[in-house]
Amino acid sequence: MALALQAALVCPFVWLNPHHEFSDIMDGQGTKHRILMVSDFFFPNFGGVESHIYYLSQCLLKLGHKVVVMTHAYGNRSGVRYVTNGLKVYYVPWRPFLMQNTLPTLFLTFPIVRTIIVREKISVVHGHQAFSTLCHEALMHARAMGYKVVFTDHSLYGFADAGSIHMNKVLQFTLADIDQAICVSHTSKENTVLRSGISPEKVFMVPNAVDTAMFTPSPKRLSCDEIVIVVISRLVYRKGADLLVEVIPEVCCLFPKVRFIVGGDGPKRVRLEEMREKFSLQDRVEMLGAVPHAQVRSVLISGHIFLNSSLTEAFCIAILEAASCGLLTVSTRVGGVPEVLPDDMIVLAEPAPGDMVRAVKKAIDMLPGIDPQIMHLRISYLRILGWKTVLPSYDHQLPTMAPSRIPTGILTQVLPQPAEGIEEVPDIGPLHAHLGSSNGLCEAQEK
Repeated sequence: MALALQAALVCPFVWLNPHHEFSDIMDGQGTKHRILMVSDFFFPNFGGVESHIYYLSQCLLKLGHKVVVMTHAYGNRSGVRYVTNGLKVYYVPWRPFLMQNTLPTLFLTFPIVRTIIVREKISVVHGHQAFSTLCHEALMHARAMGYKVVFTDHSLYGFADAGSIHMNKVLQFTLADIDQAICVSHTSKENTVLRSGISPEKVFMVPNAVDTAMFTPSPKRLSCDEIVIVVISRLVYRKGADLLVEVIPEVCCLFPKVRFIVGGDGPKRVRLEEMREKFSLQDRVEMLGAVPHAQVRSVLISGHIFLNSSLTEAFCIAILEAASCGLLTVSTRVGGVPEVLPDDMIVLAEPAPGDMVRAVKKAIDMLPGIDPQIMHLRISYLRILGWKTVLPSYDHQLPTMAPSRIPTGILTQVLPQPAEGIEEVPDIGPLHAHLGSSNGLCEAQEK
């Protein structure tokens, strides 16, 4: 069983027997940990990192671990909140400074980080995203206090521009003393190792997954009389919004029966609006603006093809969601995108307008042979029922972490642990264990 799961993670496109039993994975047996997830990016903000943290936390709760999330305040959402299955979220009362990141302070975050760690009796601190200021500071403080730390990198960065050089220096400083790192694709692992100088033996590849029970195809197959191409993405430079401005008019000119639905918001939305006005495509390009995650499936099932124009991508969760809804994907051949789906479920192209248009034409020709229901089943099997692919790899690494604090940090010599005046939260166990609920996220995958 372990060998099969390991093989699936190395090559997720291998067909596995859907009748495998996962009770040995999901029974929650073994060492229980108290994990603190830290990132500037979490709900109500929407994105791949936010979804990853939420779904991973939910499934770790089902395994019996205690999970707490720490992020900054979003609007009026400040303080302690509880979400599904008793997942506790600390919305620290700091406002974002730039691109949803808090202002770098280095040491001013230490009191609140220490209070949360001691109060929740945390054993493992898990930071997400290299661009998150809160993540870097929390990992630094946790290691100074002697706790075990894990870092997950969700993005790819370069080596030549000023921003990347600065970010890589920060990453080298933060990851110099971490216990383990996780990357979402083999390309991302290679990029992180080169940028941070961390030993490759400490870096593990655990791919993203999607809850296929939430992303199901439309019961009624769409007619091909009118081809609908769906784009759901943040409209920023890194996501290839400028490329869309050039691709959409050419596709509309070549294929009169093609219509576009564009969901998402960002600084590049103005360019798309101008393009639509310039070429008089108001009736063929529908701009939805920001789409809540709960409504993503409703948008996806209204189309035939999903178009991803990212210029850099470690692992595109949106591609998995679209494929689970039965859409054929056209994407740029960048980063870890070629690792996401097998060749017959995705059409790859270079990030150039001409090549993207040719890829769209090829996808349109392939549409008659695409069955959305079969594609959905393949996604379920290829990912071994969604997040259950990710959990064995993640949970396999946790036993190497100490179940309690290791008093080797510098600050443990001057700061007593636990500190007087900090009330420790009693361990009442996962909420679902008390409610007797069997309708959680992971059970939904089995239906």
